[in-house]
Amino acid sequence: MEINSNTKLYGLIGHPVEHSLSPLIHNYAFKSLNLNCVYTVFDVLPEKLEDAVNGVKSLGIKGVNVTVPHKEKIIKYLDVVSEEALKIGAVNTVVNEEGILKGYNTDVYGFIDSLTEVGKKIEGRKAVVLGAGGASKAVCVALALKGIDSIIIANRSVERAKDLSEYIKKEFKIQCDYCSINEVKELPEIDILVNTTSVGMYPNTEDSPADEKVVLKAKFVYDLIYNPFETALLKHAKKNGIKYSNGLSMLVNQANYSFKLWTGGFFDKNLVYRYLKEGITHNL
Repeated sequence: MEINSNTKLYGLIGHPVEHSLSPLIHNYAFKSLNLNCVYTVFDVLPEKLEDAVNGVKSLGIKGVNVTVPHKEKIIKYLDVVSEEALKIGAVNTVVNEEGILKGYNTDVYGFIDSLTEVGKKIEGRKAVVLGAGGASKAVCVALALKGIDSIIIANRSVERAKDLSEYIKKEFKIQCDYCSINEVKELPEIDILVNTTSVGMYPNTEDSPADEKVVLKAKFVYDLIYNPFETALLKHAKKNGIKYSNGLSMLVNQANYSFKLWTGGFFDKNLVYRYLKEGITHNL
């Protein structure tokens, strides 16, 4: 594709961002649909977030994805925020409509679609969610919408876990408890264990948010991290024959909903999956 004065610019705002596969997904999708668009990454320090958002407007960037640690804090800098994103308290997609920045959250649908793809039954199950940030909130909302029986939110800051727990209970009328992340090892069994923290993400690939003894109690392990493809947490699951999934399918699905917000249509998921998996195999 030839980059010219008509090329539309999109990107990712986060810190860190060098691990992201989003440029591969969106640039391949743009190319496959012959769209004159380019997607890049912007490593934005927390104290520079407001400047970055103003830059999106000033430079005419057509849209951005938002990742940790900015999903919650970016809300106050946007002009319009969807009801769903406000309910979750986090934005992962911004659309620039002629200088009006509109925030959305596509993580909920991305997570739901990813569970459907792996054929995981959620109804009536009990889940433990590690982390209490924006990604955790989206996951808890998705689980509640899919008919989960109960959720335990575990976090380093117990106060944050408590706040999220109370919110989920109030909004969805389901059992939702909380504990410190160290107390997870005291739970007798876990139907679904979901990691929404950044622990284990590249470059700190030897770290795990829960040790092997915790994983042994789980029937299914889901790690939202996709780089590395197999985190230390998932290696524990693999070693013990426990079903697991990484965050690649959620990444692709939430990206597809972002793509539709920006362009008006979806990309071909199967093409993108094949492209990514071939790239990961060759150490992209």
